[in-house]
Amino acid sequence: MNLFLCGVGGQGILLASEVISSACMLSGYDVKQSEVHGMAQRGGSVISHIRFGNKVYSPLIEPGDADIVVSFELLEALRYLPYMNKETKVIVNTQKILPSPVATGADTYPADVLEQLQKRGLTVFPVDAFGIARLAGETRAVNMVLVGGLSLLLPLEEQVFLQVLQDRLPGKIRAVNTAAFIKGREEISKRLSSNS
Repeated sequence: MNLFLCGVGGQGILLASEVISSACMLSGYDVKQSEVHGMAQRGGSVISHIRFGNKVYSPLIEPGDADIVVSFELLEALRYLPYMNKETKVIVNTQKILPSPVATGADTYPADVLEQLQKRGLTVFPVDAFGIARLAGETRAVNMVLVGGLSLLLPLEEQVFLQVLQDRLPGKIRAVNTAAFIKGREEISKRLSSNS
């Protein structure tokens, strides 16, 4: 299975991909993972490729081969369209983080990102991960809201993810991140039941 994570620096994409990769390994899969940081420190684009299965030889996903894309920021979902195909499921955080050309007024932020994704026939799950994280008690837990949502689309048990969070996160942030993970799972669960 090919999972493609994208967003901007500071959104916790690397921790998210560690948690996902660890859950895949704990579940007995061969896992390869690779990430590109770019100008992450300055709010630049960050991506992570995660591939898992019985035997995986390369960490990189070919364009058009992503099974699931998790976009931590709205516009980033459009930036990485080349990795998607008609069967790709896309979880999109509806939060907008303005890229510098937009912030300086040199460019505009498209108003129809979700429509552009849906017009391509993709299965799109818009999630207000920032709002959900705030309800869980920590706006920086956006990444765990999205991991929670993603976990419902993977052939992995919820308990495995909860075990990884228990083992991987420091005590002082464990409870709030676990709450964010569970709320993200509930959000996608609602979407799946309303689609069926």
